[in-house]
This record gives sequence, C-alpha cells and structure tokens, in this order.
Amino acid sequence: MATCGCGRQRFNVIILGISFMLVFTAFQTCSIVEQTVLNGMHRDHSNFNGSGYYSLAIIYGVFAASNWIAPSVISVTGPRVALVAGGVVYSLFIASFIYPVEWLLYVGSCVLGVGAAIIWTAQGNFLTINSNEDTIGRNSGIFWALLQCSLVFGNLYVYFTFEGVTYIDDTTREELFFALLGVSCLGVIAMFFLKKRGNADQENLLSVPAPGESNPKGPLDALKLSFRLFKTREMLILSACFAYTGLELTYFSGVYGTCIGNTSAFGGNVKKYIGISGMLIGAGEILGGGIFGLAGKRTNKFGRDPIVLLGFLVHCLTFFLSFINLPQRSPIEPDLSPTYINPNLPLALLSSFLLGFGDSCYNTQIYSLLGFMFPEDSAPAFALFKFVQSTGAMVAFFYSGTLILKWQLLILVVMNFVGMMSFLNVELSCRRSTNTGYSRINVQENVGSKDRSCGEPQT
Repeated sequence: MATCGCGRQRFNVIILGISFMLVFTAFQTCSIVEQTVLNGMHRDHSNFNGSGYYSLAIIYGVFAASNWIAPSVISVTGPRVALVAGGVVYSLFIASFIYPVEWLLYVGSCVLGVGAAIIWTAQGNFLTINSNEDTIGRNSGIFWALLQCSLVFGNLYVYFTFEGVTYIDDTTREELFFALLGVSCLGVIAMFFLKKRGNADQENLLSVPAPGESNPKGPLDALKLSFRLFKTREMLILSACFAYTGLELTYFSGVYGTCIGNTSAFGGNVKKYIGISGMLIGAGEILGGGIFGLAGKRTNKFGRDPIVLLGFLVHCLTFFLSFINLPQRSPIEPDLSPTYINPNLPLALLSSFLLGFGDSCYNTQIYSLLGFMFPEDSAPAFALFKFVQSTGAMVAFFYSGTLILKWQLLILVVMNFVGMMSFLNVELSCRRSTNTGYSRINVQENVGSKDRSCGEPQT
C-alpha cells in the first residue's frame, strides 16, 4: 500500500509540474510579447489605447488582495478543482489577445489576478498533501524545475520567431495567440489526470485530509485561519523573505532584460539578447530545482539554511556584476553612459543564469519549509506567501520605471540580507524544536487560544 501511495504522490507531483509548465509557457510568452503586441494594435487601430504596463499592475494588485480569499475558495472546491479553474482563467486571458478590446484587457487582468491567487494557493496545498517529511524537499525541487522550463520554451519561441521584429500585425498576432491558447489548454487538460490520494496513504503524508475532500472547515473558517496564521511569529518573520522574492522576481523577469536591451554598447541588434537572457534565467532555475530536488533527503538531514545562504551569496554576486557592468539609466531608457568596466555581454548573460539559480535556492526552500511547518494549514500558508510576494512585486513594478539601477540594486541587496536572515531564524528555530520532540505548527488546534510557535512544546 505504501509503495502504491508513494507512486501516486510522485505521479501527482510530476503531472502538476507538467501542467504548470504548459500553462506558464503560454502565459510567459504572452507576457514577453504583450507590449509589442499592443503597440501593433495602437498602430493598426487608432481607437485602441490599452497598456501592457497598466495590465501588469492590475494583475499584481488583484493577485495580492485575492490571496486572502483563495483558501476559502479551496476549502469549498478542493485543490484539484481550483487548479483547473485557475488554468481556465489563464487560458481565457491569453484568448483575449486574439481580438483585443481595451475594456476586456483590464477586466481580464482583474479576473486573472483572482485566478492566479487561486491556482498558486491550490498548487501549494496540492504539493503538500502529496508529500511527507522525507519527500517535501524533493517534490518542491521537481515541481520548480518543471515549472521553470516555461521560461526556456517561451523565450526560445520569442527569440526565433520575433528576432528583429518591432511590429506585430493582426494576422501574426492571431496565429501567435491561437498557438499559445492551444498550449495552455493542454496544460489544463493535464490537470484532469491529477489523482485523489488514497485513504491508506494519509498517515504518511504531511497534511490532514485535503480541503474539499473530507475537511469540515468552511470558507469563513478558512478566512479566519488566514488572518490567524498571518499573526504567528514564524509567518511575520518569514514575510521579509517572501517580500524579497517578490522584489527580485520583478528584477529578473522585467528589469534585468530591459537593462540588457537598453545597453547600447552591446550592439545594434541588442534586443535579441533579451530572449537569450530569459532562457538563461530559466536554465538557472531548472538546474537549481533539479539539484535541490535530487538532494531532498540531504536537505532534510543538513537543513534548508545552507541552500538559502547559497542563494543569498549568488544574488549578492549577481547584483555586484550588474552594478559594474550595466549603465545606470538602462532600466529606463537606452543608455551609452560609461560603466565601471566596459560593458561585457557574456558577463551580463552569466548574471542572467545566476539570477535564476539564486531564485531557485530561495523558492524551493520556501516551499519545503512551509509544507513542513504548516502541514494542516498549507492552503492559507501558501496564500499568505503569495500575498506578500505579489505585494513586493507590485511595489517593485512601480519604482522600477523611475529609479536608476544603483538604487534598485541597493534595495535588492538590503532586502536580500534581511530575507536571508529571516529564513535562517525560522528554519533554525523549527529544526531545534523538531530535534527536541516539539510539534510542527497547527494553527487550527489553537483557535481561541494563544498561537503556538515552533519553539513551544506540544501539550
């Protein structure tokens, strides 16, 4: 029975990763070309004034707010239904670009923000209920590596299809988004193959019965639990680490590629290197996820803190290389200003790889830690993670278009240190508690009483 259950759990994790890889290959590609597509719409249709930047701001803002209601939705639907619903929302948003309408762009951005909160909260919950103490690190790494393949495939498609292209006409746009819609729908179809876990396997898993299957808690209870969980010592401390992942997400997914594209010293066809940069970021993410997935048991033995410390050092090195290699106004406009060294394209592309690798160090271990610390409250725990992360990304999105590079890097370096220290504080505290026989956190048992931290013994 145990072998059968273990195989089912591994199957679910792999299918979950493949489905997200497909959905986000389509969405990442959509995000990469969105502004270029809308510029083409402005040129061909003078009455269309939609902005990709406003769309992105709306998505992040609604995403952040919707994380508070996502656990309530999952408590009613269960994680598998929520995953499919979220995937359908992503597909509909992509479909809206086949025949763009300005009001639909912004309404779709709002709906996508809600869908993003639901799908990511369900993903964290589903990953947790298909893991145990020995496999949560491995499963987090496997999922992360599969997910980040979307960065490679999306950027590879953009690089070869739109090299040197600054204008996309209606026919090209329709062909592109019909193809992306097909890829996204394949991801949604894959979600239908996710299996319920067997009753005989439940005693070996991290979580109690999954919401929507046999959990009696209702949506109002889930909302109350989210607020209660947010006030625990561990979650408040970890918020600094969550916020940093949001800041660096904006930097590597938007700002850094813009910096490379605006560094005029790299040559006349510099825009093509944005796609290569994105592929190398994805390669770093995949390598990190693969390594930490294979090393899951060693992580359990030696702790998660060495991996997060590695991510801290890698990102510090990357920020330093960006500081000396890229012009100060490159996040905002094309810049030929002198830098501390002659702008070096291979060094800039190496930094892309390091950005992705460092990000995987943080995210895989956050997934692993939350799944271990909050086994019975994984849905609200992951919702709160995404709430803080997306809030950080939204803030970074607003300042990234106005601050020159050195100030953005200063913010990242400071928050990198604070985020690393916050993670180490909670990880070491929980490891000591576990080693001395203390229980993991169960907020539901303490409703109406004082919150229990990792360092407090079970009663």
